[in-house]
Amino acid sequence: MEQNPKVLNSVLDLIGKTPLVRLNKITNNFKGNYFSKVEAFNPGHSSKDRIALYIIEEAERRGILKPGDTIIETTSGNTGFSIAMVSVIKGYECILAVSSKSSADKIDMLKTMGAKVYVCPAHVSADDPRSYYSVAKRLHEEIKGSVYINQYFNELNIDAHYKTTGPEIWDQTDGKVTHLVACSGTGGTISGIARYLKEQNPKVKIIGVDAYGSVIKKYHETKEFDEKEIYPYRIEGLGKNLIPTATDFECIDLFEKVSDEESAHMAREIAKSEGQFVGYTSGAAMQAVKQLNDKGEFKNSDNIVVVFPDHGSRYMSKIYSDKWMREQGFFDSINIEAAQSIEYIK
Repeated sequence: MEQNPKVLNSVLDLIGKTPLVRLNKITNNFKGNYFSKVEAFNPGHSSKDRIALYIIEEAERRGILKPGDTIIETTSGNTGFSIAMVSVIKGYECILAVSSKSSADKIDMLKTMGAKVYVCPAHVSADDPRSYYSVAKRLHEEIKGSVYINQYFNELNIDAHYKTTGPEIWDQTDGKVTHLVACSGTGGTISGIARYLKEQNPKVKIIGVDAYGSVIKKYHETKEFDEKEIYPYRIEGLGKNLIPTATDFECIDLFEKVSDEESAHMAREIAKSEGQFVGYTSGAAMQAVKQLNDKGEFKNSDNIVVVFPDHGSRYMSKIYSDKWMREQGFFDSINIEAAQSIEYIK
């Protein structure tokens, strides 16, 4: 068939231009107008599709990545899936070093996409030879013709969102956005969007979301790396035990920390109230919004955009599993009773 503008060449043409959706019920008693940037509408169901395609194509343009090469990356799951998807279409081998904190759903999907997966212990220091940072670096050194994406320290991570997500949000709000709330892991999403929005209007307030157990908020406030801030936590893709250079701290006005438990419940609440089946970090972003609203951060005229990074299907064995929630101690008696909503007819 001849080239048809109504037919896409591949799923890569679906990346970006995700919808901005008004939040109605979950923010009913909040001051301000709230909108979710629904990144699950990307073909790989997360915002990481944007950086995977952008960084790989930029590496191709620069001659760094050539046919037959192998792409290596560290990931909590979403970036890995996006890189595996792009690699399948473009014909590259894909090797991923994954945190053991990643859900079984994510790891299974990576294998399904043809990636070779190394599962590394989550709760070790970044310079430990078993960490997924160290394993990816070692594999890159050992494998000839390999390219290490290194999203935590890659400026292109920021560029991808500066050139796509930021302009989309500005256009979708007709330039009336007053606040951006986004989770910070690598920092690329929030930093790229922040740079663009601040260029359009320096008064736009950029709020990062961090996890208890992460060093990011403390570092932003003191410029000191405090190891005492680091301890195990459950949320995937949020916070860090190191300082990524893909985070532009100068563009971020403040950070709000959230807990594992409240973020998990908030994700479930988003699904029930808004019909958006979101992932763990989306729950974290919305929990931060709730806390900020309770502190009086917003006023009625504000337009707050909240980035929902991924889809809930990757957390069926975690936050959407009643068994897992009970094992974490996240259900009190009321929650347990509410969760028992299935009846079997015999």
